[in-house]
Amino acid sequence: MAVRIRLPGGTLKIKFYRELRSPERQRRVPVMKMGSLYLIWWSNNRRLQDSDAEGGGQGRLR
Repeated sequence: MAVRIRLPGGTLKIKFYRELRSPERQRRVPVMKMGSLYLIWWSNNRRLQDSDAEGGGQGRLR
């Protein structure tokens, strides 16, 4: 079960390894392991940069 804590500037997520998403496993975002738990920081700025790099969501079918 993942826990999300919203903080100014981003979201701190606490997960087990089996719950990690691909960018988290590949360490594209900051990840810290404490025992069997992983602390992941998803910055609000990082999300904006990722969506711009992917075309900003343009080209979706409606």
